[in-house]
Amino acid sequence: MKNQQTDVLKFPLSPLAKAGMMIKNMAAAGHVSEHDYLKPHRDDHYLLMIATVGHFIINIDFENITVKAPAMLLILPGQIHHMVSSNNPSGWGISIDPVLVEEDFQLIMEKGFQQVLSLNRQTEFYDHVQVLMGQMEKLQAATPNKYTTNAIHSLLDALLALIAGELATVHLFDKTKDNRAAIIEQAFVQLVKMHYKDWKRPAPYATALNISVAHLYDTIKNLTGDSATAYIQQYCILEAKRLLCFTKLTVREIGYQLGYDEPVYFGKLFKKVTGFTPLQFRQQYRD
Repeated sequence: MKNQQTDVLKFPLSPLAKAGMMIKNMAAAGHVSEHDYLKPHRDDHYLLMIATVGHFIINIDFENITVKAPAMLLILPGQIHHMVSSNNPSGWGISIDPVLVEEDFQLIMEKGFQQVLSLNRQTEFYDHVQVLMGQMEKLQAATPNKYTTNAIHSLLDALLALIAGELATVHLFDKTKDNRAAIIEQAFVQLVKMHYKDWKRPAPYATALNISVAHLYDTIKNLTGDSATAYIQQYCILEAKRLLCFTKLTVREIGYQLGYDEPVYFGKLFKKVTGFTPLQFRQQYRD
């Protein structure tokens, strides 16, 4: 039991990070990662990848994502990922402490980056991104002074604002369309990430948001197509998949860890959502 892996490898922001962020040039000579990016793991921070040349394949929560330059990809805190293959990619990877990302940017980026964002080298947006990244990389390497942190944070805000604007254009987000509903959705999603082990029903989320259960149900259904209950269940099952594949915990132990006291109910719910029993899913991804 001492060697039993009870959770997925999780890495904090590198101690080499400055001002809550760290920029890595993919093509830099002598580039060394702080951890093995070829093994499945998750981070407690955002990882924004900007590919300007080449391509790579990265697996994020059981799906292989192909990134062909020029393109951007965002990996969220908690998502399990690892590099599958790469072909001389150039560009940058930016690790960002979530506290540096404004709530409005979080909402747009987490919704907009559900797939790879392809870029066009002939656009002003692409030029702006390259200029900002070049300046941020130089500042990170420069001798720090009391103004360096402010400068890097300002450049990061400018970058995120540009990206948010591009995503809003590409995905036709309408900020004027029931902005209150978008705020409720964002708050609900964040609460699910924090309380999914204990809050299995919409009621405590509605209470925390100071709205009725019916209002929460209608809002989430209209914006996501799923009920609030279904969203909670899907998040729980996603975490169950992660534990099944990347730990040695038994199905019963995983159910308990996720807040399901009845193993039979957990097994039935897992099969309802995925079409597989927990053991079938584990065998499918391990064998």
